[in-house]
Amino acid sequence: MSRFGIVVFPGTWSDRDCAHALAVAGHPSVRLWHQDQDLQGVDCVILPGGFSYGDYLRAGAIASHAPIMAAVRRHVDRGGLVLGICNGFQVLCEAGLLPGALLRNAALQFRCQPVTLRVERVDTPFSHTCRAGARLRIPVSHGEGRYYADPAMLARLEQRGQVLFRYVDAAGRLDPEANPNGSVAGIAGIVNERGTVLGMMPHPERACEMVLGSADGLRVFQGIAEAGAGAAR
Repeated sequence: MSRFGIVVFPGTWSDRDCAHALAVAGHPSVRLWHQDQDLQGVDCVILPGGFSYGDYLRAGAIASHAPIMAAVRRHVDRGGLVLGICNGFQVLCEAGLLPGALLRNAALQFRCQPVTLRVERVDTPFSHTCRAGARLRIPVSHGEGRYYADPAMLARLEQRGQVLFRYVDAAGRLDPEANPNGSVAGIAGIVNERGTVLGMMPHPERACEMVLGSADGLRVFQGIAEAGAGAAR
């Protein structure tokens, strides 16, 4: 059974939602405080949503220098899995563990709504339970979720297959109306070159039971759980 560690920074508020989603999926989790330097042997580290350190300077900027991030870097270097959700995605970009940046939404408004994601790859620990081109219904909740990469970086991401999720319409097509924040190329989630670190703006933990309107988010957690056992610690 895979073991998950959920990092808690001052201002984090999705840690309990993530723990609940993991419990629904049948997997244990532990909380990891931002000042910790021991990941307690977890297979996957989750950086959840919220407003770490009040989003001072930039969203995720201060959290990227928290003591625990040194341990997260070592975990990544060993091939361990990391999932950054919303603020966690911002932290991963600020820490240089993922390329690009998250900017203010194009509409300059906070967006909290369900969106449709298209799965671009199925050979990663996070997506191997999906089929190619599958569409997932998962909500977003952010004010600074517009993913940006300059043309050269975007070309590298596309060439290396690092785009994992894109915002699409109900038919699975790219459509500006289906893109809640104006992210370049409809990007909703990317992985590192090794495919072991995922940053995504939508909240899979908020789509883990049908009473919430969708259970599609469970696919992400179940995929990690199946792949995480035996991952480098």
